[in-house]
Amino acid sequence: MELSTVRDAFDRVAKKQKLSSSKSQEVIDQVGHEIEQALTKIQSVDDSSLPVDLKSTLTQLKLKFNAIDPQHQLEGSQKELSVNLNKYLKLLEKLFNPDISKAYINVDFDHHIVNQIIANHFYRNGLFDLGDCLINEAGEPEVSALKSHFLEMYKLLEALRIKNIEPALNWVAANREKLKQNASNLELKLHRLQFFEILQKRGRAGALKYARTYLAPFALFHLDEVQKLMGSLLWARRLEKSPYAELLNSAHWDKLTEELTQQFCSLLGQPYESPLTVAIAAGLEGLPTLLKLANVMAAKKHDWQAMKQLPVPVELGKEFQFHSIFVCPVSREQGSEENPPMLLPCLHVLCKQSIMKMSKTSSRILKCPYCPSEASVAQCRQLYF
Repeated sequence: MELSTVRDAFDRVAKKQKLSSSKSQEVIDQVGHEIEQALTKIQSVDDSSLPVDLKSTLTQLKLKFNAIDPQHQLEGSQKELSVNLNKYLKLLEKLFNPDISKAYINVDFDHHIVNQIIANHFYRNGLFDLGDCLINEAGEPEVSALKSHFLEMYKLLEALRIKNIEPALNWVAANREKLKQNASNLELKLHRLQFFEILQKRGRAGALKYARTYLAPFALFHLDEVQKLMGSLLWARRLEKSPYAELLNSAHWDKLTEELTQQFCSLLGQPYESPLTVAIAAGLEGLPTLLKLANVMAAKKHDWQAMKQLPVPVELGKEFQFHSIFVCPVSREQGSEENPPMLLPCLHVLCKQSIMKMSKTSSRILKCPYCPSEASVAQCRQLYF
């Protein structure tokens, strides 16, 4: 509803702007036309004729300007545009509160942890000088523990950007067992891209030699992939027109770079995305709900700062859902191994403790708090996320 109102108001402003622009151009064209006519009259003096009366010509031009009244016409169109624009701005201020500080709650953050999060964010994004500056000014040199690891990661990534896979292969070899536990095929993907690079630049013989040396060990568990690479040898001089043309796409190098970053962070025990980036993005998505709640609380004269739990859910996108959780709609408690979510026959879900409190005994029939259905504890089934 709010977006529809804003869209309609914007359309009205856009329409007025077009009309104002069209009217302004029309007035300017009229004035220009009259000036050109006067200049033509002045310049078209014939030798046999009397001199042109300049004063009379300019007087006539002034009278025509007065008849056109360009200032009045321009002021009228601009005034209509200004009125609609002011209404639009007031509507935006009403629907979208520009003071985001209203959604702020004082929290006693641990400054050491905050400095660590920010510094590691800089290191993760390759801003090593900025990270060093922060920890030096904050006086917390121990925060830079992850710096050396991210330096190593960026060296691998820089090498991949120039299609040099050797540093990445050395890292994979040193962490092969851990990568196997993550079910990663990073090593095979590196060799596959290198195989195609050699096939394009050195031809069939060079690619076949590389395959015998580096791809043969993968044939046991990745036979289909190796066979596909061997089939591409038949198209050595016309890969662009072959069934394997898609494998030449440079996007594969970008995907490999992304996967290497993911695996590197995983082995470090770090998330792929910077926690600071995720926190800010999630905050921006939930900000409209928080601002609306803050305004409602202020209108009811409730203390926003005293709240320990939000009375409304803040809906976030799937990219912010990192693990499945269940919060009982009755007790408002998060499900756990001791208090798991239970599915009622009516397909509503409550936590086990809530069901037991509602039934009081395992044999007593309980009524679902969300529909007229009734059930016993024995009819409820535990859900596993």
